[in-house]
This record gives sequence, C-alpha cells and structure tokens, in this order.
Amino acid sequence: MLFLFVGAYSGATETFEADVSRVIDGDTVRLSNGTLVRYIGVDAPEVRRKVKKRWVYDPEPFSETATSYNRQLVEGKKVRIEFDPQERNDRYGRLLAYVFVGPIFANEKMIENGLAEVYLIPPHIKYRARLREAEQKAKMHRLGIWSVAGRRQ
Repeated sequence: MLFLFVGAYSGATETFEADVSRVIDGDTVRLSNGTLVRYIGVDAPEVRRKVKKRWVYDPEPFSETATSYNRQLVEGKKVRIEFDPQERNDRYGRLLAYVFVGPIFANEKMIENGLAEVYLIPPHIKYRARLREAEQKAKMHRLGIWSVAGRRQ
C-alpha cells in the first residue's frame, strides 16, 4: 500500500493531522483515508493471529482491554501524526508513526497503562526515553500485562 499524504506538513517536524476512523487493535489504527498507522515503539497484545492466509480470533491477555483503551484515546478523533523521515512504512505497508490527540501521546499512554510494551527498532528512537520511562512505571505498579494475571513478568 502506498501512503497518500492528506494533510499539510508543518516543516521539518514531519507531522500532519488526520481523522482516525477505526481502531484495529492496541497499536494500529485506520485513518479516514484508509491508511493503516502502526504506533512506533509500541507492541500491544494481539487480538488475532494469522493461520495460513486467514486471520483467526485468538486474543492474548489484555488484547481486548488494549484495543478498547485505544478506541477511547483516538477513535473518531482528529490526531496529529508524527513520524521519522528515515522509514515511514513497515513491511506490511502501514505508516509508522507517533500519534497525538491534543497533548496526549497515544503511544506513551498505551505503555504507561500496561497495555503494551516498548518495542523500539532504530531509526525510530526519538521518544525512546519517554516510552521506556512509561514502561518502567507500568512494571513498578504491575499494571496490565505486567500484573500477576498478565502475560509478561
């Protein structure tokens, strides 16, 4: 999938505004123009897994909670999309981005609430300190995936 930019760039910061039409899961959303956006630095539990060529509903612990929380954060809202210019798409064609709703950094909120873990692949390291700090807080407070009932310890 090629990404067609639908917003105005704000210079060197590499940002644009868009509307989120649908939350796919805890780390992926669909914009109103159909573009899929994958949150940079975030790995949320999976709701589905691929079996041969089909997606099968097989939720990991906290995947439904992560999806629901992400819906509350961004679905139906105007967001600011920010990305690193070195690599804009992943191997599946999704736009890799940092997502903000007003002052709220959605990537960070997912991790801070224990609904995802930090997943950093260079060159996407701009907010690594913030994301790692959010993860440490979630671990310390045993939130979500870091709880006794969670899948990570």
